[in-house]
Amino acid sequence: MKQATQSCAALLLAPTSLGASPAVATGKRVGIIGLDTSHSTAFVKALNGPDANAVFLGYKVVAAYPQGSKDIESSTSRVPAYTEEVKKQNVEIVSTISDLLKKVDVVLLETNDGRLHLEQAIQVLKAGKRLFIDKPVAASLPDAIAIYEASRKYNIPLFSASSLRHIKGIEQVDKRQVVGADTFSPAVLEKTHPDFFWYGIHGVETLYTVMGTGCKQVVRVHTDGTDIIVGTWADGRIGTVRGTRTGRHDYGGTVFTQTGNLILGPYGGYEPLLQDIITYYETGKVPVTPEETIEIFAFMEAADESKRRGGAAVTLESVMAKATKKP
Repeated sequence: MKQATQSCAALLLAPTSLGASPAVATGKRVGIIGLDTSHSTAFVKALNGPDANAVFLGYKVVAAYPQGSKDIESSTSRVPAYTEEVKKQNVEIVSTISDLLKKVDVVLLETNDGRLHLEQAIQVLKAGKRLFIDKPVAASLPDAIAIYEASRKYNIPLFSASSLRHIKGIEQVDKRQVVGADTFSPAVLEKTHPDFFWYGIHGVETLYTVMGTGCKQVVRVHTDGTDIIVGTWADGRIGTVRGTRTGRHDYGGTVFTQTGNLILGPYGGYEPLLQDIITYYETGKVPVTPEETIEIFAFMEAADESKRRGGAAVTLESVMAKATKKP
């Protein structure tokens, strides 16, 4: 049985005879790392479908390296079916990231496991390819910082974002008028990742999209079914994130402004984020700064530290100092 499993794995990762359409122009060839998430198949369908939106400017996924997480069952179990699904969209399956980089111009790093992102991202950056990293950008604050340090070292700007940055209603928000916000999202836990890094990041990114950077400290309330993070910004504004693990999972929030309150939701799908990614591929300009993403990870790490301390207030400065402390 073990030999049969190994043979199947070898077959899955072997290059296929399905190649990219010759109509895909050089410069617009997209490669995917990781076929262990539904984001990968959603992006392939949007870009490679016969009715692909013109805003995607002819970018097509031409190759994919399927290996994602090696030990998160909810991820590894998806790889065979997702691999077959993207092959039907004329995507070539390759056996290494090195092989992938020879065939593509830009990369979507979709591996669901943030622990692998630093090693994978460095390979892409060394090759000089523009890179989008799906959430979470990493499975630790030090790794998140290291990824952006590598981005600067190799002079390749990159960004990471949740599609919840485009939740319905957010386009109506004038950030200059925001005096506070409450957001919510599922916050399913995964033992290999810090609590909010795995899925609760969606609610955190929604909060930061409307509040901006500048959070100074957080307090976290934790129960088996719910987590609430209360953040205090330097200017005195309060932002909260509710992460749920019971009841019906949903995404949304309320934004409090100087002129009235706005309701966020429902979820707006993947395509708005994909438009951001294509614009970045074209221009090299990132819609989410490294500083904001690193602060988001400091916010979540401070929330974990608050949990460890029984709900005590924890500053983002303190967790950043720990994450950047040299051995």
